[in-house]
Amino acid sequence: MPSVSLPPAYRSQMIDMLGKEEAERLLDTYTDERLYGLRINTLKIAAASSSMNALKEQFELKPVPWCPEGYSYSEDKRPGKHPYHAAGLYYIQEPSAMSAVCLLDPQPGETILDLAAAPGGKSTQIAARMQGQGLLVSNEIHPARAKILSENIERCGIRNALVTNAAPDDLSARFPHAFDRIMLDAPCSGEGMFRKDERAVEEWSPEAVELCAARQRDILHEAVKMLKPGGVMAYSTCTFNRMENEDNMRWLQQEYPFMELVEEKRIWPHLQAGEGHYVALLRRKPGSEAAAVQERDESGRNAGIRSREAKPSRKGKSRGHAKGGSEGLQAKQTCLDWMKENTPGFTAEPERMTAFGEALYLLPQSREWLLSPEMLEGLRIPRAGLRLGVFRKGRFEPDHALALALTAADAAVSVDLKADSPEAYAYLKGETLTVSAELRGWTLVTLDGYPVGFGKCSGGQLKNHYPKGLRLTGGSAV
Repeated sequence: MPSVSLPPAYRSQMIDMLGKEEAERLLDTYTDERLYGLRINTLKIAAASSSMNALKEQFELKPVPWCPEGYSYSEDKRPGKHPYHAAGLYYIQEPSAMSAVCLLDPQPGETILDLAAAPGGKSTQIAARMQGQGLLVSNEIHPARAKILSENIERCGIRNALVTNAAPDDLSARFPHAFDRIMLDAPCSGEGMFRKDERAVEEWSPEAVELCAARQRDILHEAVKMLKPGGVMAYSTCTFNRMENEDNMRWLQQEYPFMELVEEKRIWPHLQAGEGHYVALLRRKPGSEAAAVQERDESGRNAGIRSREAKPSRKGKSRGHAKGGSEGLQAKQTCLDWMKENTPGFTAEPERMTAFGEALYLLPQSREWLLSPEMLEGLRIPRAGLRLGVFRKGRFEPDHALALALTAADAAVSVDLKADSPEAYAYLKGETLTVSAELRGWTLVTLDGYPVGFGKCSGGQLKNHYPKGLRLTGGSAV
């Protein structure tokens, strides 16, 4: 059994909060093994399918009561090491953390913000619920974590997410009252992380709790500005104290009387099978339009200044300036011609395509928003929607993100590998594969029918285009 040395101040806090008997039951859970979970990516695999039944059997999955897509598993099953993970069939996520998006209840076609999104558990869950329809803005203020967020968005085959790397006040100045729903999984003191992360224990203190609560209130100020009248916001933490949870929700209602608390929910590790989570659902009353107009006017006066102050990335990619003119038109047409030949089942509307540097993106849209390069000017954007590929020296080369966003039926040519085969492992290592001599050109590689990347066939060989940064090293993939 693991041994966790808990701070005495934390023990006292929980006794004061729960009473001695119940607090001891909670504290006793720190000698238990940590819990493991995964959430099925319903963008790729149906809940009621033979493939899903096979996954349940292979990993001995047990349902998570509060999340229809969620399952727990024992540590020895290690689904994160299986090739299905590379194909984006599921996301490794602690069971308690799945509760927040279930309460938020995202709907297809909406405009939704995940304000503190890295590493991507809640964003990928939201996107799956949106079923590819609508606009999801997934934001992360820390650049390194924004990169991880982008990679998880890509792996899950999400087409309709814009990944931004911005401070909350920069976003609120740019997008006042823009979102139907907002997910705020707030940075917190991490009391629910103690069992799996020793650093969380070492960094905890009553002073850290107070600092976290104050920072959460600062973020909540900006989140409210971006919520439409009638819109809903889910606020969650993986911590137990009242200061960061219920107290902050009471503060929010006092500060903004038009915000009403719809529901509060806690998952306790001594009562449910999870590490612990708090989530509150709030709604901005439809009658708050007058306050919305005032906030919008104030945000509008500041937006221009903040936009000019924002520094574009030096690395280009989707963060650079969009290409226009004849070069941009040529890039689009070359991409469309390539897709017509190679991915006839996947179509891209030309008006939604834009080029940032050499990269071509398909910008997401919702019922109310059609993004344009002008709307994104000045923002740091690691991923401007679905990255289709690059236009270089008059040729189009597809991106790995496009492969993962396809289905096997979308491709003109594909090669299917058994997920537990040596060939699948060889492909994920970046090796060249032997294929039928009849195959020519760009080929979608699938694992048991699920896309995992591209290759290019010639002379009975498949040249591997699996990204170098993702390739497996060392032992077996399974």
